[in-house]
Amino acid sequence: MRIVVQRSKKAKVTVNGEITGSISKGLVLLVGVTHQDKDEDAAFLADKIANLRIFEDDAGKMNLSLLEVGGEILSVSQFTLYGDTKKGRRPNFMDAAKPEQANQLYERFNGLLREKGIKVETGIFGAMMDVELINDGPVTLIVDSKI
Repeated sequence: MRIVVQRSKKAKVTVNGEITGSISKGLVLLVGVTHQDKDEDAAFLADKIANLRIFEDDAGKMNLSLLEVGGEILSVSQFTLYGDTKKGRRPNFMDAAKPEQANQLYERFNGLLREKGIKVETGIFGAMMDVELINDGPVTLIVDSKI
């Protein structure tokens, strides 16, 4: 699994003009799944994201986690994170998981975050979505479950 993590002041996702998820302070996650991913990858990343120390403490240092600041998550499925652009001009998405497998792991990942007490809002899997956010910092990281 691959996740683009963006610290945000507020964010929302809309589908066909309707808001399907919105958050205040927290993280926007663009979540990609590859065909080799398993439940262990979802569990590893849920723990990593919940405890990643990327929020500022009173001294202005990135020293606090999402759990410590009471932040929220806007999780958006993003198969294009596994787009291969090495050859040609059109991305190849062969490394992205098939929709059924990807949706299952994406939902599992979101469920694991909710089990930690985190409010998780989402878009709609497979839909064309508009994502708006105010990136705080800006802080943007890429986190992979496999090295």
